[in-house]
Amino acid sequence: MADLKLTDVAKAYGEVQVLSNINLDIKAGELIVFVGPSGCGKSTLLRMIAGLEKITGGTLEIDGVKVNDVPPAQRGIAMVFQSYALYPHMTVRDNMSFALKIAKKSDAEISEAVEKAAKILQLDPYLDRLPKALSGGQRQRVAIGRAIVRDPKVFLFDEPLSNLDAALRVATRIEIAQLKESMPDRTMIYVTHDQVEAMTLASRIVVLAGGGISQVGSPLELYERPQNEFVAQFIGSPAMNLIPGKVTATGARTEVTLENGVKAYSAVPTTDADQGRDVNIGIRPEDFMPGGEDDCCFTGKVNITEKLGEVTQLYFEPQEGRDPVIAKLSGIHHGLRGTVVKLAAPPEKVQIFADGISLLHR
Repeated sequence: MADLKLTDVAKAYGEVQVLSNINLDIKAGELIVFVGPSGCGKSTLLRMIAGLEKITGGTLEIDGVKVNDVPPAQRGIAMVFQSYALYPHMTVRDNMSFALKIAKKSDAEISEAVEKAAKILQLDPYLDRLPKALSGGQRQRVAIGRAIVRDPKVFLFDEPLSNLDAALRVATRIEIAQLKESMPDRTMIYVTHDQVEAMTLASRIVVLAGGGISQVGSPLELYERPQNEFVAQFIGSPAMNLIPGKVTATGARTEVTLENGVKAYSAVPTTDADQGRDVNIGIRPEDFMPGGEDDCCFTGKVNITEKLGEVTQLYFEPQEGRDPVIAKLSGIHHGLRGTVVKLAAPPEKVQIFADGISLLHR
């Protein structure tokens, strides 16, 4: 088991500052997922933890010991890369045992470690095959097995599923979740751009943006209580709708009047100082439902419909310079394209953002 603590960690390439003020405590046994847009520094941060990139500011501690200058091989860490990086001329058994042979472990230790990892990953029937005789998912499992046999304190995964097709990604994601359950005392840090991987695997998600941490929390905390508009729109697919309006009544139940005069209600509390304030209300597409005159919180003309079977997605005509509002209605709905539709949403599902920040977190 291993705790990690990052204090004011920074990374710069010359005068280009990539990451700064990274403060994060990772508890032993957690599965932490780093997510964020391309170029936000999530893989760079992972490589700094591994020791493959030099930390240019701040400190990294593993089990209370500063490891900034400790070589990667001495940090008790194993890393699984996006590329399988298997030796093509070696069998699965030899690929998995190679690092142990380099470390001059005994044959008995090596055999026990390989057999144990192969059982966990269901690779027993393939130990004597070459990588070319395996599927992409099996090759990735071998790469994970190569990390397991080292018995590290911390596992690092750098987008390990991105080279797999959709079906294999789902299957391998489930296998990684089962692996974590079988090794509850091992700390795992996982980098991905895939929200589904983040939401289904993580104990906590770290959202990176703009060279720093935008929010840290459990998957449902980020989904239900985003701290800012970036997290609100990054977590969830389709993204949360942001609709401009003005606060017209404050209190435990806040009234926001939208630009077209429709009134929306939120359970986010406000004070007299918020009266007349320009805000964005945030409503997730799946929280919309057909509304009437009394409970309508949004009205608009449907531009495009997508009938997906279990749901129908409505895309409303966008205002100039804005993203279209999207609604995801349960079931199949016919004949809505080109019509004006009224939608409702429970007040407890309606977020309010002012200057990009959620009023729940001010």
